[in-house]
Amino acid sequence: MRFRLAEGTSEADFLAADKALQEEFAYQQPGLLRRTTARGEDGSWIVVDLWASADASRACSRRWDDDPHVRRFMAMLDPTSVEIDRYEPID
Repeated sequence: MRFRLAEGTSEADFLAADKALQEEFAYQQPGLLRRTTARGEDGSWIVVDLWASADASRACSRRWDDDPHVRRFMAMLDPTSVEIDRYEPID
């Protein structure tokens, strides 16, 4: 997921919401192997999740909108900037 923060969102508030999402939602999802959040030099952000399988990723997607930690996190993003891509490993 690539995105920019919403106008008026502080980096500190975003990082607190990201940490809560990671601890209270993301790492509770079966099949999540690793989650990394990073900031680009231009102020953009990316979250990379590595999953054990595509099915595990899809199952998480079905639970995504119902979680309060997710809703808090997503409220801090500029919705026009959010881009989600999925990739399959080749090895």
